[in-house]
Amino acid sequence: MIVITTDAHAAHDPDTMAPSPSGRPFYDRAARVDQLLGAVHRLGLPTAPAPDHGMAPIAAVHDAGYLHFLATAFERWQATPLLGPAVRTFGYAVRHMQRPPDAIIGQAGYYLSGETVPVLQGTWRAAKTSAHVAVEGARRILGGAREAYALCRPSGHHVHADLAGGFCYLNNAAIAAQVLVAGGAKPAVLDVDVHHGNGTQSILYRRDDVFFCSVHGDPRWLYPWYAGYDDETGAGKGFGCNLNLSLAPDTDNAGYVEAVDAGLSAIRKFGASALIVSLGFDAHVGDPTANLAVTGEGFRAIGQHIGSLGLPTLLVQEGGYIVEKLGDNLTAFLGGFLPTR
Repeated sequence: MIVITTDAHAAHDPDTMAPSPSGRPFYDRAARVDQLLGAVHRLGLPTAPAPDHGMAPIAAVHDAGYLHFLATAFERWQATPLLGPAVRTFGYAVRHMQRPPDAIIGQAGYYLSGETVPVLQGTWRAAKTSAHVAVEGARRILGGAREAYALCRPSGHHVHADLAGGFCYLNNAAIAAQVLVAGGAKPAVLDVDVHHGNGTQSILYRRDDVFFCSVHGDPRWLYPWYAGYDDETGAGKGFGCNLNLSLAPDTDNAGYVEAVDAGLSAIRKFGASALIVSLGFDAHVGDPTANLAVTGEGFRAIGQHIGSLGLPTLLVQEGGYIVEKLGDNLTAFLGGFLPTR
């Protein structure tokens, strides 16, 4: 299995470069990648840097105004009275207040959904390169690879076409799915991060050429709160192509694996020719952002079941915030996934 990597992610590290004014920690630390890469090296897996695939794959998914905002926000912010190391808005667009503004201060509240998505000087470079990691993984799958691991950071599954959220700036999984569709594949996205993939769902919700399934903690008790309910099944052409499997607080390995199996059954029924896994490890017991009770053995089990599906598979890294556990959890997942390939 090839592992696609980038060093550019380290340019976005808000916890050290621009700590939150509220004092809350920024859990998506650059050190997460060090732990994951350590596991990759211990397993002896080959790595390759992501080439620059240009803007076309990203622009096929994301709104042009949003992309311009991300690319220019930091520099424009420095010309305002709020200049500083991070673009952080203090007023957000809400219901009945949705007209796109021209001023950078207004755009920050329009395109950023909360405190978890500050824009630093290096954020655009990190997010764009993370998307290129996913694009390269998808192209490897189109080229005949049976599996690839896109070690993306920042993550992507909370990003809508024109709205950042939850540590995410560009939707890596949706971008990869579009690359696969353009290459003639019929992909499914299986999101096993503990938080619902609300951005991915939003992008794919009216489409019937990609199936989306998210296994996650019940959004009544967990971010993103406003999406991820079991009655959200798609709309228009996409009706029936969206499946949410929400889990009660403290769900353990057995319940987690059972839900993943239900998702895999639906993906078989859809007739997918390729699989994208939004791979989060924040369902682990004790994760500071979550409320489930999965252990390494749970990740090993879902790895085995996902691998047994037999589809060409792209793993796209999402969350997981017990930094010292990430290497062990990736090792456990791949220990189940790879022997079945």
